[in-house]
Amino acid sequence: MATRAVLQTFEKYQKERVAFVSAVAEMAKNPQNIEALQQAGAMALLRPLLLDNVPSIQQSAALALGRLANYSDDLAEAVVQNEILPQLVYSLSEQNRFYKQAAAFCLRAVAKHSPELAQAVIDSGSLDSLVTCLEEFDPGVKEAAAWTLGYIAGHNAELAQQVVDGGAVPLLVLCVQEPELSLKRIAASSLSDIAKHTPELAQAVVDAGAVAYLAPLVINQDAKLKRQVCCALSQIAKHSVDLAEVVVGAEIFPKILTCLKFPDEFVKKHAATVVREIAKHTPELAQLVVGNGGVGALVDYVGESAGNNRLPGIMALGYIAAFSETLALSVIAEKALPPLVSALGEETEDHMKAAIAWTLGQIGRHTPDHAKAVSDTGVLSSLVSLEADSASSEDLKTKCRRALKSIISKLTHLPALDALVQRPLPEGVMKMVLEQVGKVLANDPSGRAAFVHSGGLAAVQQMAEAPGSKLKEAVEIINSVYPEEIVKYYSPSYSQQLLEKLESLTTQQAY
Repeated sequence: MATRAVLQTFEKYQKERVAFVSAVAEMAKNPQNIEALQQAGAMALLRPLLLDNVPSIQQSAALALGRLANYSDDLAEAVVQNEILPQLVYSLSEQNRFYKQAAAFCLRAVAKHSPELAQAVIDSGSLDSLVTCLEEFDPGVKEAAAWTLGYIAGHNAELAQQVVDGGAVPLLVLCVQEPELSLKRIAASSLSDIAKHTPELAQAVVDAGAVAYLAPLVINQDAKLKRQVCCALSQIAKHSVDLAEVVVGAEIFPKILTCLKFPDEFVKKHAATVVREIAKHTPELAQLVVGNGGVGALVDYVGESAGNNRLPGIMALGYIAAFSETLALSVIAEKALPPLVSALGEETEDHMKAAIAWTLGQIGRHTPDHAKAVSDTGVLSSLVSLEADSASSEDLKTKCRRALKSIISKLTHLPALDALVQRPLPEGVMKMVLEQVGKVLANDPSGRAAFVHSGGLAAVQQMAEAPGSKLKEAVEIINSVYPEEIVKYYSPSYSQQLLEKLESLTTQQAY
């Protein structure tokens, strides 16, 4: 009888512990309860339950602590200061798979907030246990461990290097080969977080054979997996020519271009980023993109997308066009200019407009034909307006100024230059235009008359006579190709000079 009473007491105590820890874990799901739980001392009460002799209590305690730590960096800091991490790490290697998942979740919730907290997670000795979890049979445990390692590595190169030194990369590559989609996704994401920092870290990922297993997944129909795979490939390719060639060597073209038509916006964005990171390195890699129909796919993508999603497509076109006049011509031939010009009018963010201005400059800077193609879209006036707009950022103004300079310096189509002369332009831009007009008129006798009939010459004379004008030298070069009488005729003071002559003649006759 006495034994039964004792057992009942202990059973009741256990039930109460289960009820308490389950209730706290449930309440911690709701952000509104977090502050009240913290003030009530939940963390101190949950800590001893991590070492409870009932596995379900341990698991719920780890889950509740993870949810608290997930809420803010202050609470994550409190988890560290309450010396909870060593207990979690100890249990990672001892307990069942459900507890391991909960413990890895708690470590991830702490590590995600800052590099300092991620370092605290490593300092607690978790790295070896997490890497060991990647070898577990249960995919849920592997997933939780891979996710935590990705959060740690994502902060900076130093932390990522520690993850690499811990032997995680080959095991993450094995996880990519597992049949479970969610495990593939998280392993690809973690490899991406490691590779993004430095060429050396990206090389470590490549050396483990990751690219050979990531590349075929580009055609997988799961949107989340495609996102992570494209992101990982772009993070590897961005660092150097050699790494980009490794990605290309895995035969991602033309498969990666089909991703630009995939319904998911993020898949399209990450696929465009892969193309950009490959095309930017050398003319040969840019030519490879062009040869696989990459320009047409990028043009369609830029036309169909909006906002930041457009950015990698816009920049990829700029990188391709920058290398040579042939590549720039292929960009023009694929009708890239209309969607770029439309995007310049549609986008509201300055960094987007700056990227478009840069790309237009790269397309138009090679030859007179390239410059005329850009000019014929009417975009030069838009670039001028943005450059002159006081609301534009310094970067946008600089990009517009450079684009205008590179296009105008190659522009020999007189009507296009004439149209700019007739516009009110900032003095620096107008100087570029007038200098180019002078060069064109010197070699184009037939254009001289057209420039006079259009009113261009008259407009130029007015600029020269404006007070404080710095355009006189450029105007004099234009005037030097015309007879003196024509220049005088179109100067604003000519009528005044004639009147003065008339008056002096009248005065002489009077005497």
